[in-house]
Parts: sequence; structure tokens; C-alpha cells
Amino acid sequence: MVNWFWRRRPPARILKLRSRGDLGDARRVDFAELAPDVATFLGQAAYLQLGYFETLTRLIRATPELAEKEALSLAAGRALRKHRQIVRLIQDRVGDPTEVMLPFREQLDAFRGATIGARPRETMLSVYITAGMLDDFYLALASGYGTTGRRVSEILGEASDREQLEELLRATIESDDEMRSLLSMWARRLVGDTLLVARAALAPERLGLDDEKRVEPVFTALMAAHARRMDALGLAA
Repeated sequence: MVNWFWRRRPPARILKLRSRGDLGDARRVDFAELAPDVATFLGQAAYLQLGYFETLTRLIRATPELAEKEALSLAAGRALRKHRQIVRLIQDRVGDPTEVMLPFREQLDAFRGATIGARPRETMLSVYITAGMLDDFYLALASGYGTTGRRVSEILGEASDREQLEELLRATIESDDEMRSLLSMWARRLVGDTLLVARAALAPERLGLDDEKRVEPVFTALMAAHARRMDALGLAA
């Protein structure tokens, strides 16, 4: 498992998972000292959005169809906007954004590289799934950081324009049985990698049995939200 969070453990805090658009799935979970400090939280959240922007920009260059370029541009622009908003938070409340993000660059670039597919549609699905799950996860963490967390929730809760990706992916899935099968297998691999990222964010060491019990409701809710996204695409979770 990748060990990203080597900083000192913060005071105990209560975190609440809230899936965007579905308050019925909100749960309260006591993470105690498993959550990262605010600099780590903001640094990784900012760099994740920058990574999505970079991946989507790469897809724009590889796409010949103008309509698809436009859809990808909308999603990329929204990711960049989120990144810049979190960077401003870092400047206001933590310090230099480059220094705050730098400790996570190597690990997050490795994760993003591992989720680049052999085909553009696989990479597009990677952004759709990993960004959706990790945005949900960071919304869960955000409730433990006071006004800073509330601002992050506002940023991540904004419309992502990933519905544009959903439309492109769904059209492919509905028209191409072979691609449907391939994307379904790719999605299952992505879920495992993404859950490892989220789980690694909670502690510098392997989680104990009691910790696993405390975080289980969060990951259950993450998977439920993921299943809804997959249903929207026409794929089984």
C-alpha cells in the first residue's frame, strides 16, 4: 500500500460522509486520529484536481472529433477551476501551495499513470470513476476541518461537467458490445486501485481491526455511490 501521510496525526475529529446529491446516504463515523492534518488534506486534494486536468488535456489532444474535444474541454476546465480554488485556500490558510502539494506529486502521478488506459475511452472512464470516488471521499473528510472543510465541500460539490464524459461513455457502451465488456473489466480494476488510495489516506500504517470497523460504513457508501454511477453508464458495478 502506498504510504502518503507521514505527517503527525491530528486531534480527534468527527467526519461525515455525504454523497453529492444524495443526503440520504450521509453517515457519521468517528475517524479519531486516522484523518490527515489540514495541509495534507488540502495538498492532496489540490494535486488530484490538477492531475485530472492533465489527463483530460491529454485526451483532448488524442481526440479527433470536435464535439468530443468540446466535452472534454468542459470537464478539464472544471477540474482546473477546482484546483485553483483549493490552491487559493492553501495560500490563505496554510502556506505556499507548491510546498504543500510537492510531497504527494510522485505518489499521485504514479496512481494516475497506472489508471491511463490503452485506449482513450478507458482513460476517460478512469477519470469518471476515480474522480467521482475520490471527490466523494474528500467530501467525507472535509466535514472535520471546520470552515476550511466547508469551503472544500463547496468546491468539490460544484458541477463537475463529468456528465459530458458520462454521455460519451454511455454512447460507446450502448453501441459497442466489445467495448462494453472491456470497459466493465477496466472499471473493476480501477475501483480496487482507487479504494487503496482512499484507504492509504487514513493512516500511515496498516489499519487495525477496530479501525476497519470504523471506516467500513464510509467505504460502503463510496461503493453505493459508485454503483449508481455505473448504472448511469449502463455497466454493472
